Amino acid sequence: MAKEKMNVCLIGQKFMGRTHSNAYLKAPKFFDLPVEPVMHTIAGRNKAELEEFKERWGWENASTDWKAAISDPQIGLVDIGTPNNMHAEMTIAALEAGKHVACEKPLAGSFADARRMRDAARKAKNCKTFVWYNYRRVPALALAYQFVREGKIGRIYHVRAQYLQDWAGPDVPLIWRFQKSVAGSGAHGDLNAHIIDAARFVTGEEVTEVSGAVAETFVKERTIPSQGSSGGIAGGAKAGAQKGKSDVDDALIFLARMQGGAMASFEATRFATGNQNRNTLEVNGEKGAIKFDFEDMNHLYFYDVTQPRKQQGWTQIMVTHGGDHPYAANWWPDAHILGYEHGFINQAADMMMALGGKEPVVPLPDFEDAFKTQQVLEAAAISAAEQRPVKISDMN
Repeated sequence: MAKEKMNVCLIGQKFMGRTHSNAYLKAPKFFDLPVEPVMHTIAGRNKAELEEFKERWGWENASTDWKAAISDPQIGLVDIGTPNNMHAEMTIAALEAGKHVACEKPLAGSFADARRMRDAARKAKNCKTFVWYNYRRVPALALAYQFVREGKIGRIYHVRAQYLQDWAGPDVPLIWRFQKSVAGSGAHGDLNAHIIDAARFVTGEEVTEVSGAVAETFVKERTIPSQGSSGGIAGGAKAGAQKGKSDVDDALIFLARMQGGAMASFEATRFATGNQNRNTLEVNGEKGAIKFDFEDMNHLYFYDVTQPRKQQGWTQIMVTHGGDHPYAANWWPDAHILGYEHGFINQAADMMMALGGKEPVVPLPDFEDAFKTQQVLEAAAISAAEQRPVKISDMN
């Protein structure tokens, strides 16, 4: 029996363009989907790069006119994989054209743009929205979410989140990620966005207040690239002779209160030497605790206080058992471990489930959900700039 198809237009053919393309290719191979994605159009600015990308990844069409591409009546889902300053214009245009929309994180480069996107999604009642907070789809974090919902943690006392990278030394050129006009912020919007979303997702609690934020730009001038990035975070970017100002944060740390009374801390930096992609979350509660580290992504660590004291200790759970762990049944035999790309494939599958009227494995963030993360990002930025506490209720 033929399945329903969903023609996809993806805008952006760099780092996220590759991850999303791979996800659309693989999701129908590993998941039984009610709606299957069709890689209809890849859109971007560089015609030569687009044509090469189209052939390599299997897109049917390539376009340098994103407005024409998203208005094509054949397109059902528009996927935005561009730098942050382009998100609002593209997503709002797609929603007004009656398309479902998936957007990379953070929701927008500015709080005002994020609000506009949320409001546009509210008006587009027949259009579903998704945001690529892909770490929700890592089986270990999805299992942590289930543990909290099952009451295994109990009342939450502490949330401790870090996203540590070390790639942004002084020799890296002034790519778009270091330009506020394009990125909106630095490590804060790029990395803190992920761990704020993860904390909200796993605990089921919202942040109510931010305080004690500290931001720093360690490298204030960088060489202007003679060649832009060709993929990865800064991959292929070559430094030129002239220098320009880096006007985003390289690191931002802040404290927070959660709605259930828990204390929380968040740290994002691109200068944590020795940490390539250490995305971590620890939640401590009255009945138990969980720990997750993306550099050890196939394990969740669980501490069970309800066990006799002599048995208590951190249990390492390999989350690859197909009969018990989220998404595992769609992949490989036990302990045949997963990688970075699987979070995106799992999300593409869940989006198709939602578009087909089925329940995803764990909740998908939409624009309304992602706006709540943007509120926390904005509150922390204000706290760092003005050195004062900021209530999330004031961020509307």
